[in-house]
Amino acid sequence: MPRTTAEQAFRWVACACLPALLLCTATMAMAAPLAIRIEKRDGKPLNGAVLTLEAETQRLPAVTPVQAIVDQVDLSFVPDVVVIPVGSTVSFPNSDAVSHQVYSFSSIRRFQLPLYRGKPYPPVMFDQPGVVTLGCNIHDNMLAYVVVTDAPFFGRSDAMGHWTLPDVPNGKYKLRLWHPLLNEPAVEREIEVGSAPADVVVKLSRALRPAPISSRPHSWDY
Repeated sequence: MPRTTAEQAFRWVACACLPALLLCTATMAMAAPLAIRIEKRDGKPLNGAVLTLEAETQRLPAVTPVQAIVDQVDLSFVPDVVVIPVGSTVSFPNSDAVSHQVYSFSSIRRFQLPLYRGKPYPPVMFDQPGVVTLGCNIHDNMLAYVVVTDAPFFGRSDAMGHWTLPDVPNGKYKLRLWHPLLNEPAVEREIEVGSAPADVVVKLSRALRPAPISSRPHSWDY
């Protein structure tokens, strides 16, 4: 019995969509979860470590820049560590009861926001990867960091030293670790992500530097 026009159209659409469906399914299958645990030299978890994962064998889409905020509350920067993609901006409002003067002498981004309260200056652009140290010319104990990265994956370890990524495309990566109290050369690891979930443990070879004495704890203190 000859097929109707509607049946023929259905078969044509189904055949045309099948390659795209198979490609989508294959792409989804070519990614796997990645679980990383960061340990101090004594084996205890390291909280607040900044972690970046750079692709070495494949090209991944660039991360879209963001608009971050670092506020000033109770003579502290909040948050005291922010990780952002290259090209992002950061606003520095002052919600404190006193005036502050925010500055950075870091080579990748030097700037100074003269004494102010309340409404912030225009956002500051960060267009180079690296670590920017923030301070206040009025209050020496105020300290924070802006970590700028061009890596497709980045984040911080939690209280148990864990950083988990649900879907990492298969391939080889370089894991880099940064922490304000790190007391050794750059910590890097080569990681290969396959079709199965991967678990990686990174243990520091040296003890961290002592945390600075301050009446206001930082997110990286231990």
